[in-house]
Amino acid sequence: MNARDRRARPGIALSLPALLLAVAGCSRHTESPVNAPALPPAAPVAEGAPRIAFAPDGVHIDYRVYGHGQPLIVLIHGWSCDANYWRAQIEDLKASYTVVAINLAGHGASGRNRAHWTIPAFGADVAAVLAALPEGKVVLVGHSMGGPVALEAARLIPDRLLGIIGVDTFNSLGAAPQPNPVFDALIDRLKADFIGATREFVTTSLFPSTADPVLVRRVADDMALAPPEVAIPSMIALSQYDTRPALAAIHVPIVDIRSDMWPIDVAGIQRTVPGFHADTMQGLGHFPMMEDPAGFNVLLRREIAALATGGR
Repeated sequence: MNARDRRARPGIALSLPALLLAVAGCSRHTESPVNAPALPPAAPVAEGAPRIAFAPDGVHIDYRVYGHGQPLIVLIHGWSCDANYWRAQIEDLKASYTVVAINLAGHGASGRNRAHWTIPAFGADVAAVLAALPEGKVVLVGHSMGGPVALEAARLIPDRLLGIIGVDTFNSLGAAPQPNPVFDALIDRLKADFIGATREFVTTSLFPSTADPVLVRRVADDMALAPPEVAIPSMIALSQYDTRPALAAIHVPIVDIRSDMWPIDVAGIQRTVPGFHADTMQGLGHFPMMEDPAGFNVLLRREIAALATGGR
């Protein structure tokens, strides 16, 4: 052993007990937090900042919260859309209500790791978000596929629900699903060329000829970018969805704000859903909340106010 080694070793021997005492001191301090400073309260989440809830199957669900007030207005988008389609409604409603805009699984910033794309699974997405927001009564607003999703979500939150407002979705409410060769042909086209078939479907079937071509193109391009592995099974699930079991379990008012593109048998629906009514907007297509946001918002506010005061 040389002199350098002899000088180093005593230093190590002397430092080890000190190190052990220091660790023990830290441990005692950890076990006795009496004098520890209190942690500051968590900062509130900024309005419109992304939040995450987890669906029962583990998929993360992205949602945003705006405004204050009761009831909670929960906005549920349609097939191959996302929460941005409600932009004009969020700005209008947040001055009076708490507005919750959800991206269903497979849409927007929500997760895609789902094995089965079904309407009940989407309904559970909505219920998971509301479990994270446990205060307040709820009005569900569902566009297109979001209408059936709202029916399924309603079954999971019966004590909080004031009513359901459909948007161009409930024209066959209460009827059994029927075979549809036109739909089957659409599914075949989507499987062969999802982007092209979606653009054609949106532009030729979901808007009238008088619609703003810029809006039509924007919606068609956006929906065509949806993931086919989510969109196609979701559309099949929608076509096979039977509203009758959900309706048997729901005991709140249901209304529909709709365009005049497709017929609706209100009297027939009322035999299954007493009190159902429809507000029809003339000359619009499948996206009335985007085609005429000012006119749509008037009707939406009226229906929300009626539900909130028990007027329906």
